[in-house]
Amino acid sequence: MLGEVCYWIFNMSITASVMGLIVMLVRKIRAIPRRVAVFLWLIPFIRMTVPFGLNSPYSLMSLISKLTTRTVTVYQPSEELAFSYTNSIMAAESYSPITYKVNLLEKVFAAAGAVWAVVALAILIALAIIYSATKKEIRYSRFLKENIYLSDKVDSPAVYGIFRPRIILPSSYENRDNRYVIRHEKTHVRRLDNLWRIVGFATASIHWFNPFAWVFLKAFLEDLELACDEMAVSGYDAEERKSYARTLLDCTRSKSLLVSPFGGAKVRTRIENVLSYKRMTAFSAAGFALLIMIITVTLLTNAA
Repeated sequence: MLGEVCYWIFNMSITASVMGLIVMLVRKIRAIPRRVAVFLWLIPFIRMTVPFGLNSPYSLMSLISKLTTRTVTVYQPSEELAFSYTNSIMAAESYSPITYKVNLLEKVFAAAGAVWAVVALAILIALAIIYSATKKEIRYSRFLKENIYLSDKVDSPAVYGIFRPRIILPSSYENRDNRYVIRHEKTHVRRLDNLWRIVGFATASIHWFNPFAWVFLKAFLEDLELACDEMAVSGYDAEERKSYARTLLDCTRSKSLLVSPFGGAKVRTRIENVLSYKRMTAFSAAGFALLIMIITVTLLTNAA
């Protein structure tokens, strides 16, 4: 059983790597705001977690399948509609259950499946311990106002928790002007960024053997911060954005993995992004929405 799971995990990881590399290239286009580009990370995420997809003649996999991959149909309710697996390894003769071309492969994937499961479980347990440790950091925090607290245990402002998130400020921030920090952290809360961080780490843990999974996770977390900055300054004029950027310079970077910090990601990149912020018109928003839809259909569907 673990061998079959491992076989499809490997296949999903290969496909997700190709799609993730394309997302990495697309996000380099400076004209695309990060609050738009961040949604593109749903494509490799879905590829890493959902083994099957909808067939489409417009899929990039239609081109790739001519060279290396094979589409395995799992459900076809009509001639126009079908769901399939993308099989890049092509080491099996049949798939329900998997019958390998060489008997040795069954033993190889069974062993690989056991190793994969042990390491993935170990990483997930480690993440749970880290999350529990971050909660302990705020146990003795002091209430300031609303959902904002002060703590001697933190060195950078951040949002802690998912279901009842708290904004935790270092105690030294008690008498500071924290309006930009608080606006940023409240934006994280509205966007559920702590939840997305955990989902990202959990997904990378499942694909721990794939170095691209960790590269994509790092880029995704950077885009979360940049997207949060863009939304936080959306109502600011040029002078307020400069003040927001100066506040970024004063904040140290948080060392906690599973919290949404004010001082996260590359500060220089964030400052440049804040200072170059442009409001989206209705026309540009519609254009970006169409672009995301086209990219999603192309990368998320399987070969027809």
